[in-house]
Amino acid sequence: MSVDLSLVRIKSLYAFIQPYTRPTIHIAGTNGKGSVSALTSSILTAAGLRVGRFNSPHLVSIYDCIYVDNEETSQKEYTAVRNDVERIARNNLIEVSNFEMLVLIALIIFERAKVDVVVLEVGMGGRLDATNVITDEVVMVSALTAVDLDHQAFLGETVEEITKEKSSIARRGKPFVLGPQKHPEVAEVAKMVIREAGGDFFSASPALRLPEDDQMHTELYLSQFQPPSPYPIELDLSCFQARVNALLPLYGSHQLDNVGLSASIISVAVNHPSCSSLGLRDRVTPEVISRGIVNVSWPGRLSFHSISSDLHNPSSPKFLVLADGAHNPASSTTLSRYLTDYCNSSVAPNTTITITYILSLSHSPPKTPLQTLSPLLPPSLYPNITVKVRVAVLRFTPPEGMPWVKSVPPSVLQSVVQGLCPEAELWKGGDDTTDELPTALQWAASSSEPHLVVIAGSLYLVADFYRILREL
Repeated sequence: MSVDLSLVRIKSLYAFIQPYTRPTIHIAGTNGKGSVSALTSSILTAAGLRVGRFNSPHLVSIYDCIYVDNEETSQKEYTAVRNDVERIARNNLIEVSNFEMLVLIALIIFERAKVDVVVLEVGMGGRLDATNVITDEVVMVSALTAVDLDHQAFLGETVEEITKEKSSIARRGKPFVLGPQKHPEVAEVAKMVIREAGGDFFSASPALRLPEDDQMHTELYLSQFQPPSPYPIELDLSCFQARVNALLPLYGSHQLDNVGLSASIISVAVNHPSCSSLGLRDRVTPEVISRGIVNVSWPGRLSFHSISSDLHNPSSPKFLVLADGAHNPASSTTLSRYLTDYCNSSVAPNTTITITYILSLSHSPPKTPLQTLSPLLPPSLYPNITVKVRVAVLRFTPPEGMPWVKSVPPSVLQSVVQGLCPEAELWKGGDDTTDELPTALQWAASSSEPHLVVIAGSLYLVADFYRILREL
């Protein structure tokens, strides 16, 4: 079944499954909602709660969409629940999409596990997203991360139209927390939608990055890039009189917005009368917030990995890979800014470095490859640093159960890259091949200068990379 945003099908099937009663934090947005859900879950776990978490799309396998107590669901449990839902659907002559099926499976798993709270990430949009099948009664807090242009074919051509769709997860009498936005019209539209729904509006504040000791700065050792350390931040939360200090292991200035929104969700839940059943006021302390933040894990978003230049020889020299699921102009701009900051803080003046991009993109009109790659190529100018650029373009492995997701042919990407960065050394995969990432990594490893490999353009390509890491 192709993408057809509607709640008709899933509501029909939802009526036949066991009632879903878990207190739920519902998170929508264009960029950052995965990071916010991971941070929120980590804080709630640090508070001693049993936490269910749903994210989409999956990274390595369909099972990592559904977590209970930081463990992804097992194949056995997933298959058993799916068989139950499919049987109910057949018996009642109801056809649902793969995503609708996945959402129902997650809700059943969380209900059977009797988790204390669920952090539920919206798939696409909000108003007609399958996750919005849950009832008003179970929603604790709704939240909206950064909104930007993406999926215009389904959500609207303007930021205002997209905001209206995404903020329509607001519920009567329940708090709604809006994260920091780069488009000022987002707040105006969101407030209107929340007011019409009868929700309570709250605005999150970004975290403040604190100065670091010299020892905490990323440095270049032996001509090799090193992963950065977690960095100190400060949060101003209404549920505490004093500010909260923490170490944040998620990189990029945008994560200050995300951790600020996540901590604000927790703060609002502590204070709001509709969330009192969880007893968060007695559980959540500044120490809990700090512990939850430093323990967060969210792979594939500015994630650093050191791998062997020869994938089959662990003792071969290592090189550093930065994997990021940047897949639209906004997230590519975020990645580009981070690369500029990271390289400037890591490399001594008058140094020559090599940045090798390994890129794959989803075919997602009206978004074009040129729009997504323009923020990355050529790289931003670094003062007193010479940058050599190499680019590999290839296809990703088609994600299971999502036949509508198709990668852009490497020949098309090649043309875009050559137009943006004619001086780049180029490696192109086959237009009809989807298993060439190991070959691209071997090619990327061949560089004598301080060297950083960046895998980006699609979370599905990042997933291919993590499958390789698992095999290794």
